[in-house]
Amino acid sequence: MSSLFCCGSAKPYKPGYLDHEAKFNSFMDWAVFPRESSLATGDEDGGNDKTSLITIKPKFVVQLVRQVNYGPLESTRYFASVEGQAEAFIEVTESDLIEANFQKLNSYKNFKCEAHNKFFETNLYQKDPINKHHWRRNAARPADSIDL
Repeated sequence: MSSLFCCGSAKPYKPGYLDHEAKFNSFMDWAVFPRESSLATGDEDGGNDKTSLITIKPKFVVQLVRQVNYGPLESTRYFASVEGQAEAFIEVTESDLIEANFQKLNSYKNFKCEAHNKFFETNLYQKDPINKHHWRRNAARPADSIDL
């Protein structure tokens, strides 16, 4: 198991309010230092239903990138939101995201720890997302009639 953040002093870096603010807040409330996580393993019989995004059907997944400020990446980890379980999030792999067709949204928040010179980036992933900023649903013009 490894800690998600280096300490409890990571502060938002250039904060702004986002459409998905509640999702980031729920993750950050869960991930407060000294939260530790490791990849969940499957059942003893070799199954991996415990971490299959197709099976657990999370509403969103958060990517947490940890790096030295202006330096190399230390880790890239993924956490799926789950309901009705002991933990609010479980750690999953990037291949789980690909298998379940999760896509990265254009929504992120950054955090910086001055004490340890660390930078944290959080990104959101959703299954088959619709970007409200670039796509407007209009019954008068169905999607199949748009020339690309």
